[in-house]
Amino acid sequence: MYILGIETSCDETAAAVVKDGAVVLSNVVSSQIELHRKWGGIVPEIASRAHMENIMPVLHEALSASGKRLSDMGAIAVTVGPGLIGALLVGVSAAKALAYSAHIPLVGVNHIEGHMGAALLEAPDISMPFVMLVVSGGHTHLYYVRGFRDYEKLGQTRDDAAGEAYDKVAKLMGLPYPGGPVIDRIAGEYVSAPVNGVPKFPRAYLEAGSLDFSFSGLKTAVLNYVRGRDMSDETVGLVCREFQDAAVEVLVKKSVQAMRNKDAGILVAAGGVASNSALRSALLDASRENDFRLVIPRPGFCTDNAAMVAASGYRLFKLGAASGLDLNPQANLPMEKMKAGG
Repeated sequence: MYILGIETSCDETAAAVVKDGAVVLSNVVSSQIELHRKWGGIVPEIASRAHMENIMPVLHEALSASGKRLSDMGAIAVTVGPGLIGALLVGVSAAKALAYSAHIPLVGVNHIEGHMGAALLEAPDISMPFVMLVVSGGHTHLYYVRGFRDYEKLGQTRDDAAGEAYDKVAKLMGLPYPGGPVIDRIAGEYVSAPVNGVPKFPRAYLEAGSLDFSFSGLKTAVLNYVRGRDMSDETVGLVCREFQDAAVEVLVKKSVQAMRNKDAGILVAAGGVASNSALRSALLDASRENDFRLVIPRPGFCTDNAAMVAASGYRLFKLGAASGLDLNPQANLPMEKMKAGG
């Protein structure tokens, strides 16, 4: 069964064709990074307009690259939320138009469910239940996944998402957008360098037993240190390293605690920040020390793409979770409140 996936939740226009939820025949992503770089972050209006320009060429390219026609599709899966409402509207509107005109079933997919699909593309043999860490520019959550549409939220950020904190800290130091990959690269260059005056930044663990996250204090600590300071290349490098160490340490320790609380054997890490080299390395070390299986998609599947949406859409369709043509996007769509039948 072939699924056409569509993803437009933020600043990537993406379409993909996936067979049986496992074989990626095409996966086309049109990035908007260059459009938003001069603003230092995503501008929703610009994102929406770019999606409108890109959606049809991306869809045509995905179908052409797959060697399949629209009429070959068993269903169309589209991200319905959470995300930027204007961006989501473009993808959902295109999916509904295609589904109506070609008489193809439609499946609305939660964006975080999509990231779960990326893990299933990488490791189709993994069994549920498992703990999932979703860490990106817009999300930092821990879930206990019993099955599709059976999710328990264990923790979430109370302020900035981890990826958002990376971008803001990068901007404080005059580093280019997006800040996450830049900080990761620079921090790696100073991983063994002696600390020369840069303080150990705070780790926010919150109240005892909490699996929630908070990165605003860490961001403020960086701001207070760099404000008015002459930032040499070495100082920037050490700040990047210390900031990343603090963020990664909390993400890993909270994930391990969630695994213990649920006596789980599998941890799935997903989302754009899951492509961060320091986080991947620390999670791998934690999995060995605590004897659990770690599943992290390859970096290209961590960032937003439509293959992950198609992979989850396939499994949801098999469970009967079809959507009607009255499907509407929702900017704030909790994964744990997704209905089993739709």
